[in-house]
Amino acid sequence: MVEVSERPAAAGAGEPKPSRAGRNLPVALAFGLGLGGLVLVTLYTYKPVFLGVVVVAIVIGVFEFCRALTAKGINAATIPVAAGSIAIVVTSYTDGRHAMTAAMLYTLPAILAWRVFRGVDGVVADVSGSVLALLYVGFLAGFAGLMLAAHDGDRRVTCFVATVVASDVGGYATGVLFGKHLMAPKVSPKKSWEGLAGSIIMCASIGVILCTSLLDTHWWQGALFGLAIVASATLGDLGESMIKRDLGIKDMGSLIPGHGGILDRLDSLLPSAPVAWAVLAAFVPLP
Repeated sequence: MVEVSERPAAAGAGEPKPSRAGRNLPVALAFGLGLGGLVLVTLYTYKPVFLGVVVVAIVIGVFEFCRALTAKGINAATIPVAAGSIAIVVTSYTDGRHAMTAAMLYTLPAILAWRVFRGVDGVVADVSGSVLALLYVGFLAGFAGLMLAAHDGDRRVTCFVATVVASDVGGYATGVLFGKHLMAPKVSPKKSWEGLAGSIIMCASIGVILCTSLLDTHWWQGALFGLAIVASATLGDLGESMIKRDLGIKDMGSLIPGHGGILDRLDSLLPSAPVAWAVLAAFVPLP
């Protein structure tokens, strides 16, 4: 998230003082460290446990997304979308991309069947919202399962997650310190071109370090991987900001105090998953 520094409102008595970018930095650091530790422990001990963590996060994300759609009067088929998302993520790991795609397609008639009992009013909006939730949350997450299934899946996922985090950290730090020129003020008024530059430098650097050390790629391949990730992460962040502005909400959820929900933390990861899978598969071919 490439953010421009902005003077926040004064904190009330007893409330944690937010950072210059308007975030509660201690909470952000605590959540990030806790999540990072959970990812590393499960990823490098037993892959199915890590897959379970992904499934739980995706199910929460589906419920957050479908609940957010109600702000526009859209009643998404939450249960079929959640079940289909679980099937997509699990089959991506166990049976590959064709099974993952089939699971996604089989969910579509389930969405229609679920909606038929509600009558015809608003059916187009409800079905469209349900399909968007399925594709945006479930299907994109399936590419993480594809990476995980490889013999070196733990290292592929590490490169993916760490580089996306580098985009967030680089953009946040540079935006707070130097951000002046807004990137897309109508979409996200805190994102700056200076923050984007910080994301590019950080992602390219982490991409080179991790891809060469963990996957034995050439340095330029690691740099290209980092640049691809910063593009997808930035677009993902802006994309979710557009959705939230259209819905008239600040956050997708409220699970993390002062930081929104799970989906607000996955906005860069989800659209970056297919990009990371494709780029790494091209540079380090799968068996």
